[in-house]
Amino acid sequence: MTQASHTTMPIMRNRFHAFILSLLLLPVALVTAERADGNEQQWGHWRGPTGNGESLTATPPKEFGPGKNCRWKQPIPGRGSSSPVVWNDQVFVTTATPVCDGRGTLDFRILCYDRKTGTKQWDQSCIKAIPHEGTHSTNGYASASPCTNGRYIYAHFGSQGLYCLTMDGKPVWDHDFGDMHTRNEFGEGSSPTLVDDKIVVPWDHEGPSHLFCLNAETGETLWDIPRDEPTCWATPLIVALKDGTKQVAMNGQNAARGYDLASGKELWKCGGQTMRPVASAVSDDGLVLIGSGFRGSFLGCFDLTGSGNIQGSPHVHWTVSRNTPDIASPLLHDGRIWFYKGKTGLLTCISIKDGTPLYEQKRIEGINYTYASPVAADGHIYMTDRSGTITVIRDGSDPVIVAVNDMEQGVDATPAPVGNELFIRGENTLFCIAND
Repeated sequence: MTQASHTTMPIMRNRFHAFILSLLLLPVALVTAERADGNEQQWGHWRGPTGNGESLTATPPKEFGPGKNCRWKQPIPGRGSSSPVVWNDQVFVTTATPVCDGRGTLDFRILCYDRKTGTKQWDQSCIKAIPHEGTHSTNGYASASPCTNGRYIYAHFGSQGLYCLTMDGKPVWDHDFGDMHTRNEFGEGSSPTLVDDKIVVPWDHEGPSHLFCLNAETGETLWDIPRDEPTCWATPLIVALKDGTKQVAMNGQNAARGYDLASGKELWKCGGQTMRPVASAVSDDGLVLIGSGFRGSFLGCFDLTGSGNIQGSPHVHWTVSRNTPDIASPLLHDGRIWFYKGKTGLLTCISIKDGTPLYEQKRIEGINYTYASPVAADGHIYMTDRSGTITVIRDGSDPVIVAVNDMEQGVDATPAPVGNELFIRGENTLFCIAND
């Protein structure tokens, strides 16, 4: 693999070998990321129906705030930075509220709101427990986002367990994975991913790490694969191949990896990632992109046809070694990937076909410090600052600002665009933004 010249962003390519390889592998070409909930009209996972942070059908407002284009807003008790998910007429969020017992007990709960009116439909306590270790000052104890397939809703509280409930809040099963010990007690936050009749749960920490796959109907463990990884906060991505098989793409400090969804077998891996990765994978056009940006920078573009250690092989189409994302996951839409530099608001957009930048390190008004991931809907990109500013830009070859919106409270959770609405989980409020 040779170093390609570029004035601002180093990109590694092996175009000739990749071209030859693509000719050899046409019969097993890939399709786009699996629609985790099977319905583009829903938002059943924090990364949306494609797993890439995009909605292909939503048309939410571009200008909004607590007093403008806000259909309803409801207070959320406790603390959490998990993102809302939406299915039909229900909106779900998780939280952890203090129990007044003088011992530090928290009540881990999932809340359901009526999508049209904001009325709380139900509020189910999953478990009351005392956390076994601390967490980062910016991270609570309800950071993993729920997911749903319209039949069940799943709430993951890490060391406090995974809970499956009916859509009307009745407990079905729960699964205890033990205690997680995170790097520097930064806390937990990886979200599970739901596909078909399976739910995939990441478990990377400072103890024995694993990737679990459970039967989504019963909670039975289908496979449990050890991982040679320290703490990682990324969420798995499910990618479908044309032959009907599916892979789990997962970030990691030691290597990005792909696993067979049916068996859990590790299929390929590639080193190069940085310390304590958080950003989740994205995928389209037969390619998976995985990156990290803490104490280093790396973003790799891989095809899923390789086996074993693919580092330095034609299965690595290109890499980027500057300005890569840290906390916020990248957005992939229409053949392009958007990501922030580290935790800043400096925005880069590149073509996934060959790694060519459309623009790099663009300063976006109102976006300076980011945790929430950017999302795409209706030809626009919604970018969220921790202060609660949400800036909307066009998704073209230049970041033209359309609106700068102030939610008047901090926002760390990724917004959910669905239908003609945008659901925003603020520091203490759930907002339904809509053109009314």
